[in-house]
Amino acid sequence: MHCVSADGRPPHARTGCSADHTNLLVGTSWRAPSACVFRAMKEAPTRSRIVERSSLIGLQIFHPVVLYRSMKYGEKLMVKRRWWGAFLSIMLLIVGVESVRAVEYGEVVQRNGEWVFRSTEDPVLKLMLTKGLITNERYLEVSAQKGKNWIEPADAVLNLRRDIEWNRYVKTAMHLPDWIDLGLENRTRFESYDHPWRATQVAGGGGTDAQLALRSRARVGLGGKGPFRFLFEGQDSRELSNDEPGDFRNNTTVNQFDILQLFGSVTVNNVGGSGLRTDLHFGRMTMDFGMRRYVARNDFRNTTNAFDGVHWQIGEGQTWRFRAFLVEPVIRKLEQLDEQTAKSVFWGAYAESQHFPWFNVNAYYFGLNDQQQQNKNLHRTYSTFGLRLFKSPAINEFDYEFEGAVQTGRLGNVDHFAYNPNVEAGYTFNLPWTPRFLAQYAYSSGSRTPGGSQDGNFDILFGARRFDLTPTGIWGPFFRSNISAPGWRLSAQPADNVTVSVKQRFWYLAQATAAFVGSGLQDPTGGSGNYLGHDLELRAQWAPLWAMRQNLDFDFGYVHWFKGSYFDSPAIIAQMPAGGNKDSDYFYASVRVRL
Repeated sequence: MHCVSADGRPPHARTGCSADHTNLLVGTSWRAPSACVFRAMKEAPTRSRIVERSSLIGLQIFHPVVLYRSMKYGEKLMVKRRWWGAFLSIMLLIVGVESVRAVEYGEVVQRNGEWVFRSTEDPVLKLMLTKGLITNERYLEVSAQKGKNWIEPADAVLNLRRDIEWNRYVKTAMHLPDWIDLGLENRTRFESYDHPWRATQVAGGGGTDAQLALRSRARVGLGGKGPFRFLFEGQDSRELSNDEPGDFRNNTTVNQFDILQLFGSVTVNNVGGSGLRTDLHFGRMTMDFGMRRYVARNDFRNTTNAFDGVHWQIGEGQTWRFRAFLVEPVIRKLEQLDEQTAKSVFWGAYAESQHFPWFNVNAYYFGLNDQQQQNKNLHRTYSTFGLRLFKSPAINEFDYEFEGAVQTGRLGNVDHFAYNPNVEAGYTFNLPWTPRFLAQYAYSSGSRTPGGSQDGNFDILFGARRFDLTPTGIWGPFFRSNISAPGWRLSAQPADNVTVSVKQRFWYLAQATAAFVGSGLQDPTGGSGNYLGHDLELRAQWAPLWAMRQNLDFDFGYVHWFKGSYFDSPAIIAQMPAGGNKDSDYFYASVRVRL
């Protein structure tokens, strides 16, 4: 085995071993790897490296230098032994030539206290190579397009990288050049829950709601590594078996045949020799900001937020960046083409600083002027000011996050003032499975006097909820509005390609007289109390092959909602479907394929 470090230096350059100890294929005679070799491997960084596998003994016996030196210095080698060794070597070369030439790409990683080799070769790309669909040169080029060598699409700075980066199999098989991007994605999810509670589901008589959610995306990009880029992304979102009375169906589950993104971008690196990068995007786009609580490209939800307008950013690598945008939120239609209107405008600015790993800072402002509703009492003019402080998780270290936002403005003819603090504190243990425990608390204000002179329900804007509150889809009972929710979460990694977690949260209305947002339930007298119950969630995420984890993954989840005393109140029971006060179970199983 011949190891080369990620920085190009042999392991002995860092460990103090002699070159002979690490270069096992060059020398006067073969010998077993010494302890120094294994120490060099263990001390090698856990970044990518190449391991060449071959028959060391066969190569050393047949190596001409070995034979020459053996004869020159009169070593006592029997003629019979020499011929027998040469014969074996020839047989090895004839039978095992392919294994001698085989190269396996991977990395040395630490797992449960031991250093192990993990293959990073994509089996689909390798199959294309084996079947002659691509050349060896192209195989190496595509395999290397990761990390810093990733060819960014036009939305690379708009959205989380995990949502848009995967090996483009179709593009590779079609021999498209690097300046063309082609990606296909489909996620299929079965989901089911019983004892529905929403006031809008009374017609269903309390029956179980089971649906099959399909979300398909296709993206075509132009530009490659050039300064000018273009991106089209289409999306089709639909639910099957949702035509029974009481089945949950709206524009968060269904949005058929629509344009998700269609924009151009300009990128300038090293602006004026300053080392800064700036990007300008114009058209229809999706956006992620910070932890995605208020503006997000939806992941779990079947439909996705999109915006028409302009986005600009400038920054210095991962150290800091500043973003600003002016857009019109896209109005999702179930079966017609989406549209936008000048009566709804959304704008903002977002600053990020990562100068100190233990004290990362995000500060932002979002403005919303939404006058599209015919009912003027629903017109919204809000300003949202926010601050996020956090430290990312690390083994044997505490981590934390605080994010708070304050909203001011007008809802219809009344003043609006609301707030939403979120606090998390966690610790990652240096134990098998790398468990991480997280304590969480979220509070979103509600209106103290519904129908009064001031509205206090926090507006969720365009954010996501799955990552910290609850699964959405046809489930999603809890919103980031009029809620108080302490809880905890425990996650672990039994294997590199498996993540499991368990979560529990206790749910209360922030104001008992205000609405239970998203359910259509409300007791204006407050007599029903504010305890909504608690839920227990189990989740498992699995990628069958680690090297294909971005192209194929499964997600399984189960939630049991122990409903609280709020649902036993006659005032609330009268608004729900039959049996809506009973505990609810939610289950989902999904598979995502990217090509």
